[in-house]
Amino acid sequence: MASLSKIISCAVTASAFLTGFVLEAQAAEGDSIIKDRRIGYVTTQLHWTMYQTPGGKDECPQGLSPNGPREIFKKLFPNLGPVAETQLSREALKMYPQDLGGNKFDYITVSGNIANGLNLDGRVDKDDFVSPEGVVGIDNAFYNVTGCNSQFRSPEGQLQLFANKQIKGFGYNRILLEITEVDDLINDSDVTVTVYRGRDPLLLDASGEKIAPGGTQRIDRRYGQKVIQKFKGRIDDGLLVSEAKDGMWPWQIFPGVPYSLQIHDMRFSMKLSPTSAKGLIAGYYNVDSLYKWLTSWSSHHLSYGQLEAPEFYWQTRKYADAYPDAKGVMTAISSAITLDMAQVYIEHTTSKGPKIANVEPIDPETTQTASNSKR
Repeated sequence: MASLSKIISCAVTASAFLTGFVLEAQAAEGDSIIKDRRIGYVTTQLHWTMYQTPGGKDECPQGLSPNGPREIFKKLFPNLGPVAETQLSREALKMYPQDLGGNKFDYITVSGNIANGLNLDGRVDKDDFVSPEGVVGIDNAFYNVTGCNSQFRSPEGQLQLFANKQIKGFGYNRILLEITEVDDLINDSDVTVTVYRGRDPLLLDASGEKIAPGGTQRIDRRYGQKVIQKFKGRIDDGLLVSEAKDGMWPWQIFPGVPYSLQIHDMRFSMKLSPTSAKGLIAGYYNVDSLYKWLTSWSSHHLSYGQLEAPEFYWQTRKYADAYPDAKGVMTAISSAITLDMAQVYIEHTTSKGPKIANVEPIDPETTQTASNSKR
């Protein structure tokens, strides 16, 4: 028995020593990565913050929403009909969902009170969620709309799948976070967080699929100027927490349709390491902005996840919980985006982009005279 106690004691001591060693090593690595009190990160993945159990048994006991564009079209037009009265009329509703007047088909929302996210208003209300870790007051009303729709769920969710695949290819989504005035990646009471768009291809690992840390990014100061935003913040036990202020986050999900989500009280909550940053972009997302973002996808793509755009619009309106307009209608909905980033070195240059040659216009008469003189 005594020998067992000694073994356990030695194991505990070794574990504590190893933990301390790892923390010291991380701190040392963090110091080596930080240059001029700066550290940068680039987006590698982003998706709407979800809470999922296997098969959705807890949050979606009724199953997933069954009514997408194809299913609804078959119910409305079993015998088809003129294109203008069938397909075009449905596409018109996609662009003008207000004309629908409300939900017309079953749309399954989440059950239970567990969700991921942040407490945005500092209160605990009856319609708030509780995090899986037991944190109360979680504001994520958008999860009611997305939680039981396969379009948003992992891993089969097409929005998550395609949007992440396109991060490497769409320069519009090459968003950087630079944290400045950094003295310590573990604890620092005063830092500044700046959002930029990067200009350069991403550094990939040997597989060519994942974005590796250690790359370099120049800042897009020409077309990315409107993306630049600054937030004050602090780092507590390796967690970056920023102030809340109105902002925007670029997120293109379809070729040729760049778009940025408009967010009230936008804030970051990111776990930092020398090689990565992982966490949330939380706030109150403008409902119209959300809908325009979603409908940059065609009805064909929305059909993959049984997501009918006008029905989605009215559900989002139903659960909107902030920023009422003059008529008292809520215009924003609480939510969060889960964001993964890899460490990069951000280069600050004065150039706004590639230089364009300045060529003097050609005078036809002078050219003709010079040509004749050579004959």
